[in-house]
Amino acid sequence: MKMRLRANFILAIVVNLWMVHTVASLSNIGISYGRHANSRFLLDNGVSRTPPMGWNSWNHFWCGINESVVMSTADALVSTGLASLGYKYVNLDDCWAESERDENGKLRGKASTFPSGIKALADYVHARGLKLGIYANAGELITSSMTIAIMMVQEIERDILLWATHCRKLNGQFTSLYVNGTTEFLQRNCIFLRGQEDPAKWAGAYGHSWRTTGDINDTFARSIAFHLCIHLHPNFMATIESFTFLLFFSVTWIADLNNRWGRYAGPGRWNDPDMLEVGNGGMTMDEYRSHFSIWSLMKDPLLIGCDLRSISNRTLRILGNKEVIEVNQDSLGVQGRKLRSKDGLEVWAGPLSDNRVVVVLWNRSELRDLITAHKYVSMNKRDRLTASVAPHACKMYVLTPLQS
Repeated sequence: MKMRLRANFILAIVVNLWMVHTVASLSNIGISYGRHANSRFLLDNGVSRTPPMGWNSWNHFWCGINESVVMSTADALVSTGLASLGYKYVNLDDCWAESERDENGKLRGKASTFPSGIKALADYVHARGLKLGIYANAGELITSSMTIAIMMVQEIERDILLWATHCRKLNGQFTSLYVNGTTEFLQRNCIFLRGQEDPAKWAGAYGHSWRTTGDINDTFARSIAFHLCIHLHPNFMATIESFTFLLFFSVTWIADLNNRWGRYAGPGRWNDPDMLEVGNGGMTMDEYRSHFSIWSLMKDPLLIGCDLRSISNRTLRILGNKEVIEVNQDSLGVQGRKLRSKDGLEVWAGPLSDNRVVVVLWNRSELRDLITAHKYVSMNKRDRLTASVAPHACKMYVLTPLQS
């Protein structure tokens, strides 16, 4: 048994090395995308003034979803009290639809897994005071045929509107040129975009949130293969970020990638470093608390990705932490950023409403250590915030100014 596990581990390392080596080698291919400056955020329809909160099926279930799972998850959001804390979206990700449309050319749910139809599912979710979200894909040919792609999104939007869904996740290699032709169809409810060409710079005109990274993985730190490739390829970091949507990323890696786009976020327009892995079993409780705390500080959408039907009390306490949720949902809507990092000891902070400040002391090292914040707490050098933080854990503080 031990020999088999060791062989599987070595195989996984080899596969990871091959994958990242292949991506790094692509730096020699002359791939480039146009840059379109767009600092105006045109989609100001009052939706998602704070980061969306809810549940998404993909991280835990992948394609193993059906109407029973979704209905019981909606029930669990209510019975656990999470719905009352703001988790209101029940989002169907991929694999809900038949591969072919019906005789009228309309999208339809899989008869084998959604026999009652998507409209009936939407009614069930709405009856519990929640909102149904749904995934759509613009197809594989969008970069070579813009006209076909735009027509596909328009048709998808028309079909989905018939089911009274409240949130769309549109997948594809979106560019500003592509989405520009579909604005009238996208300015409804909550729109998640997944794209390329640095979507943080332009997607605020067309949606309420956009992916800034590749898919999340239920792991805390970068793999051994990643660190080896940094040494094998000096230009690895610059190259890998051009292909983020091909890979799965750890929580720490995603946090670092998302950190750079903070200035583009704000009320109604949010950076999305992918859904939460809290409760899926791949990390420790300390690591899950750090994951949830940093996502909340960065004002990321809080989309639960575990099986709520069997959620543990410890996981529920993390996802239901009212004080942390209040940081995420703060009306000022400014994304918190990493301010200092040395030897894995980090200070993250950001402004909140009413002149408050949120500070997170995050220990990404392997040993317990002291982390100190000085000027992030006060201009007076004698004032400081110091805490002993366990490895991979964090501590969050909300600082309120003294009344004069």
